[in-house]
Amino acid sequence: MADNREFDIALFGATGFVGKLTAEYLLDAAPSGARIALAGRSLDKLTKVRADLGPKAASWDLVVADSTDQAALDALAARTKVVVTTVGPYLRYGLPLVAACAKAGTHYADLTGEPLFIREAIDTYHEEAGRTGAKIVNSCGFDSVPSDLSVYQLYRASVSDNAGELTDTTLIASLKGGVSGGTIDSGRAMMEAIAADSSKASVLSHPYSLSPDKSMEPDVGRQSDQALQRASSIDPSLDGWVSTFVMAAHNTKIVRRSNGLLGWVYGKNFRYREVMSAGKSAAAPLVAAGMAGGIVATMATGALLSRVSAGRKLLDRVLPKPGTGPSEEARRSGWFSMKTYAHTTSGAKYVATFQAKGDPGYQATAVMLGESGLCLAFDTDKQPELAGILTPAAAMGDALTDRLRAAGMTIEVRRA
Repeated sequence: MADNREFDIALFGATGFVGKLTAEYLLDAAPSGARIALAGRSLDKLTKVRADLGPKAASWDLVVADSTDQAALDALAARTKVVVTTVGPYLRYGLPLVAACAKAGTHYADLTGEPLFIREAIDTYHEEAGRTGAKIVNSCGFDSVPSDLSVYQLYRASVSDNAGELTDTTLIASLKGGVSGGTIDSGRAMMEAIAADSSKASVLSHPYSLSPDKSMEPDVGRQSDQALQRASSIDPSLDGWVSTFVMAAHNTKIVRRSNGLLGWVYGKNFRYREVMSAGKSAAAPLVAAGMAGGIVATMATGALLSRVSAGRKLLDRVLPKPGTGPSEEARRSGWFSMKTYAHTTSGAKYVATFQAKGDPGYQATAVMLGESGLCLAFDTDKQPELAGILTPAAAMGDALTDRLRAAGMTIEVRRA
């Protein structure tokens, strides 16, 4: 991309809850002289956000654009090197911006945890983005950076040690944090889409639904996102129980897409899944069973209610509203720790650790998204030469890993 754009980064959705957190992060993390713009629907709200950020943001431009105004989105994409967007649910509002960035050759980073949106973006815009050189990078927050970069770094370590290809690989998630109204609204958008077209359900259920070429994927049998088992079945050194991880259904698809985009380098027998730690107490088996059953029940109930207008109205009343989130104290007290256990064809074992302080869906996500935007804007010489609809690992790999380490996150791999 020629460096003749007006902005380095345009933050679209800057007046939303996560958008404001990302703007606050960029204020301190962006290099001196970075050209940043805040974009959204309301000039008054954008002006207030900029004012609240203080004098360091006084030079940031404000751009009015609505997710339904294709001309405005086209103009925004043409003015900037990178668009960072928090405007979701992406299935409802995201594709016009993807279209604008693919057309203009503009790099893009979002927070989506919506496989239906990504599948549609791939089918519609992957080829055009590849031609124009646009890196359209999905899932640049807690969905799915820790998962994606952990497996990527496990692969890098196995190659460095000449230890063979990755085989059985399992991530165990431990965290303290809340669920945002935006995340819940994204889930509702997918349920409503499936209620309107049942054929889309396979995108959620098939492990390789985001693959660049399903025919090239390894035939390793069933890979379920449901779990209820002893942790020692994953690694003998572990105690306690694990259960279903609510984000596994999305994260696993991103990791498998990364493998495909990189030429299936993880291995022809690469199996990947994610689970949630239920602890080591005497009650851990009951906790694990409750977590697994609760996720299934919640998904089934949500899908049923999404089919009728009365059900949708009920969900509107009882669920957190988009744009809402926890207090600053709650965000600071959150944390996450992801441990990924991998085996290789040579018999070697590795453990990757990805952890950080801060609520994973808010404070930590703002760091991941902000650094993804900075990486796309300023680290182009350190990234793989890929373009199209991409994943964090395939688009930014070591460059994003280095940035997140410098931002205080722990990302390490050790041979067990």
